[in-house]
Amino acid sequence: MLVFLGATIMVVLAEIGDKTQLLAMAFAARFPARAVLWGVLIATLMNHALAVAFGTYLGTSIDMKITQMIAAGSFILFGLWTVNGDQLRGEEKRKTAFGPVVTVAIGFFFAEMGDKTQLATVALAAKYSAPVETLLGTTTGMLIADAIGIYIGVIAGKRLPEKKIKWISALIFIAFGYIGLYTSVPKEYITIPYTTVLILLTGLAIWMINKANRSYG
Repeated sequence: MLVFLGATIMVVLAEIGDKTQLLAMAFAARFPARAVLWGVLIATLMNHALAVAFGTYLGTSIDMKITQMIAAGSFILFGLWTVNGDQLRGEEKRKTAFGPVVTVAIGFFFAEMGDKTQLATVALAAKYSAPVETLLGTTTGMLIADAIGIYIGVIAGKRLPEKKIKWISALIFIAFGYIGLYTSVPKEYITIPYTTVLILLTGLAIWMINKANRSYG
């Protein structure tokens, strides 16, 4: 149950301002909300099943401490990725000749390939030996987050202010990454100098991302 809840929360946080949430808004403006939700469900189950299978393989073939360090580092990267945000590309806005459910499913499946939500699913599956709970949790998280996008696309017609929510989500991911490193890295490396360098590098990365976003914004 804890794995399910943790996976759900992680994915909801990862999806705030993510490309697939923006895609949900775009699809919901054209297609019925029910069709969009079905498409999201089908695409997520297929995509995350692959991610869980790969993560489970990693978890059983690599030393657990190394797996935990990789997962922790991934969470820090997810946080930085969340700060960066996403934009819909032109090809993801175009209408296709398929029906609504198939159109949404195809769009979401390919949008999720290599996305931070898929990578988070791999990391969670590698860390915990609970593939079913991980799959159900990440799928539930996707449905919750994208349902918000669908609601905005159908009812509000515009996005909610996401800047503060995006920052909170990013900081939570980075905090989880720090905690994961603290519990998995050998204790001789848990020192003030190493910790200071890590925090400074994270801060520098955030500053550079913000600067780049302002330049392109």
